[in-house]
Amino acid sequence: MSELHWATTLQQNWGITANLTRLDGEYDLNYLAEDEDGQGYILKAMRPGCETWLVDMQIKALEHIEAGAPDLPCPRVVRTPSGDSMLELPDENGDLCLVWLQNRLPGVCYAKKAPKTPDLIFDVGNVLGNCAKTLADFQHSGLQRDFKWDLTTADWIADQLDCIADPARCAIIADIAAEFAKIKPALASMPSQAIHNDANDYNILVTGELSEPRRVSGFIDLGDMCASPRVCDLAISAAYIVLDHPNPEAALADIVAGFHAANPLSPAEVDLIWPLLRARLAVSVVNSTLMAVDNPDDPYVVISQGPAWRFLEGHPLNGGLVAARLRAACELPVVDGADRVMAYLEAERGNFAPLMGTDLTETPMGSLSVENSTWPQNPFDLPADEAARVGEEFGDGIWLGYYHEPRLIYTADAFRKGPYRASDRRTVHLAVDGFAPAETLLYAPLQGTVFAIENRNNHLDYGGVIILRHETPDGDAFYTLYGHLNPECCNRLKLGDSIEKGAEFCRLGDASVNGGWAPHVHFQLALTTDGIEADWPGVGDPDEMYMWQAICPNPAGLLNLPEDKVCYQPTDKGEVLAGRKAHFGGNLSLTYTDPVMLVRGWKHHLFDEWGRPYLDAYNNVPHVGHAHPRIQAVAADQLKRMNSNTRYLHPAQTTFAEKVLSKLPEPFEVCFFVNSGTEANELALRLARAHTGAKGMVTPNHGYHGNTTGVIDISAYKFNAPGGIGQTDWVELVEVADDYRGSFKRDDPDRAQKFADLVDPAIKTLQDKGHGLAGFIAETFPSVGGQIIPAKGYLAAVYEKIRAAGGVCIADEVQTGLGRLGDYYFGFEHQGALPDIVVMGKPIGNGHPLGVLVTTKEIADSFAKGPEFFSTFGGSNLSCRIGKEVLDIVDDEGLQDNARVMGAKLIAGLKALEKKFGCVGDVRGMGLFLGLELINPDGSEGKEICSYVKNRMRDHRILIGSEGPKDNILKIRPPLSVDDEGVEMILGSLGQILAELD
Repeated sequence: MSELHWATTLQQNWGITANLTRLDGEYDLNYLAEDEDGQGYILKAMRPGCETWLVDMQIKALEHIEAGAPDLPCPRVVRTPSGDSMLELPDENGDLCLVWLQNRLPGVCYAKKAPKTPDLIFDVGNVLGNCAKTLADFQHSGLQRDFKWDLTTADWIADQLDCIADPARCAIIADIAAEFAKIKPALASMPSQAIHNDANDYNILVTGELSEPRRVSGFIDLGDMCASPRVCDLAISAAYIVLDHPNPEAALADIVAGFHAANPLSPAEVDLIWPLLRARLAVSVVNSTLMAVDNPDDPYVVISQGPAWRFLEGHPLNGGLVAARLRAACELPVVDGADRVMAYLEAERGNFAPLMGTDLTETPMGSLSVENSTWPQNPFDLPADEAARVGEEFGDGIWLGYYHEPRLIYTADAFRKGPYRASDRRTVHLAVDGFAPAETLLYAPLQGTVFAIENRNNHLDYGGVIILRHETPDGDAFYTLYGHLNPECCNRLKLGDSIEKGAEFCRLGDASVNGGWAPHVHFQLALTTDGIEADWPGVGDPDEMYMWQAICPNPAGLLNLPEDKVCYQPTDKGEVLAGRKAHFGGNLSLTYTDPVMLVRGWKHHLFDEWGRPYLDAYNNVPHVGHAHPRIQAVAADQLKRMNSNTRYLHPAQTTFAEKVLSKLPEPFEVCFFVNSGTEANELALRLARAHTGAKGMVTPNHGYHGNTTGVIDISAYKFNAPGGIGQTDWVELVEVADDYRGSFKRDDPDRAQKFADLVDPAIKTLQDKGHGLAGFIAETFPSVGGQIIPAKGYLAAVYEKIRAAGGVCIADEVQTGLGRLGDYYFGFEHQGALPDIVVMGKPIGNGHPLGVLVTTKEIADSFAKGPEFFSTFGGSNLSCRIGKEVLDIVDDEGLQDNARVMGAKLIAGLKALEKKFGCVGDVRGMGLFLGLELINPDGSEGKEICSYVKNRMRDHRILIGSEGPKDNILKIRPPLSVDDEGVEMILGSLGQILAELD
């Protein structure tokens, strides 16, 4: 057995006793050796005939790195007790081979680690840059190698094109070869040094589990070292980083920025990265194709080409735009001369002809930002009538719109960057707008020639658009764009026409000809058109502003204005967070490791300060959806009239009461209107005690009913929490009827009765203490307990016992009521139970502070014998109208049925994930009240897994919560408006994230 042979070799020559495990290796033998103390080593037995210089070069390079940069995560050579770095020893067949030893580095290879975060990719580039910097002065005769993996000789593929049988693929490789021929002289002029030359995704080790940050823990295998320009090292590693990455351009920018931070690149080097990256992939696919000819029975040879071909065929990026992106990521001029252009514009500020024929210094600004504007009402649809009125609140005179302003008015499909409405979206304005009446004349700020002219008359496009090319006195080119023009300019001007400074050359169009917008000019500056030509994006992705601000900087100078007048600055999330910490209590929690700041909402989506959309799969409070137009209208209408309390008659109060009672069975006759579910539950305690004369309450463990003193006492979720007040003497807890983790499991047909029987000793204890039994209160389906659906009949059996002991049965339906369950309007209906008091809160006001308690006349009469009950804002005219409108919307829009249909799709998809992933222990729920219990390999509660998944869902733009006694249950409770796309996004993203845990 080879492991035994090499274990003996290790012990005899290095004095290390260890167990050996064979590792992968293309040519040589590699073994993981672990001794009794857990110390790890990598024993490397080179193939017989391997030349000594190859091993010597690697050893000396590693020792050079250790001496020059001991903190770099590279292997350390372990010498024998006699000081030898390598030995020539017999293998198990008796053939002599070179053997050497390294220490083992922690982590797993990058290829097998997920997720591949921007920070991790930056770290890859940073470590690689530091390695290259450290190796810059390393010398060895073996570095001068003539072999196929030397990227400076990649043009060998040009003679092998015939091996690529597919014509389309052959054309791609031919194009790469031709591109390489163009850059080869520039590459040859760059200094050469020792480089790793194969920092691929299997030669990079990564540490970090679950929510820990991913970090590079090792760069291994220097067997392909050679002398080459350092940029080749970066391009080679980048070629593997981008493969199958969902956003390869961003990944490429991250690795380049990381390298540059450690080992600054010149603009000329940055410009070579993209063609060199493609050349490396071309070398790989050509080489593997040739190998397949020699190894026809090895399917892996061709299969391994898959990621490279997917990238080469699926990402036909413009090299010029990629170069600009990478330069911007390194904070270099996006194109040669860009810095000189900016200096020229600064020097000439104040000397340009006025674009709109007048000095704009005192012109007012109008904000259309996500934070400051409600255009459009539906952030996913800007219809023509609304687009034509955008900004009407700022009047019909001249006013300016901000550069760098995130807006939601860009709703056309062209602005979306993914399959879902909550995918990435271009929102940030890259120009300054000049709003003025239609037909307002525009004048050229400086001399230019017509570079492009077109009538783009699609809805929300530019309408008439002109691009002018300009030159500084030093001959550096730059460009200006004028959009939303009257397209008659297309008939007057042609390409190449010269426009003199101050000349009138176009006019504003009205909504019928300018793309559908209110009359204005979109005035944009660009320092290069490479990759965008005449099709400029007027709006950028907020996560790509490092690039777009560099390509299309603030044009304020050309308007003779200071930068800060027209440059929008969104509210800084960091400042808001600091203010919150300064002015609010430390136990006011924030969701997510990186909190999200949300400023707009619509249906089941929310938007942050940059206009990034999020799918809301968590908030049950906006029951019928965020910012519902009908609720807006009712609230505005009532606030125009009056808003008073229940001391005065108003038809809205009785109308709301009748609507609520219409959803409940006959014994319920009396409504109490309050401000929250907390206040409603507090009131429920008072009613129960007034009716029974007793004080004691029975409630399930880990329940939650609000945050006032009275209901905290019956909320084990709070009073048993760290720092909580503990259980009061008049409260008895019973086990939550959880048939997944509880005392009685789903295979027990009598579990409902058995869980209900746990109430008996609780009742007796209260009676023995002299408190008596006032009642039983429970979330009908325990939510904070973990989205539990008790077995049918449980609640009816409990109620029977409570009533027999003289108590009142209280159903807390804050989480489950009003149609969320799909098949049932209230949770108690599923249980076949009839409570004495029903409590509603949160969702019944769709975010407006409103709670409702409904009970029988008998109980209400008992309570009426006590002091007057009054809630200043409970039952206000405004609250009653909003509450009724919410219930009407549920009916009118079929939202209960939507909850049933969407819930069924979600449950089916979640159960499919349960079968696929071992970390999913249980799927439970009904309608849009769903829970996913996540577990560790041993079946225990996977709290860390749940935290990881919740935060990763946020990375995928999905807001989701977690609950349960051990906080290991994902809870899914979107607004009832959620649709097929939302369900698909939840399931698709969740599947991707769970796969990261495998």
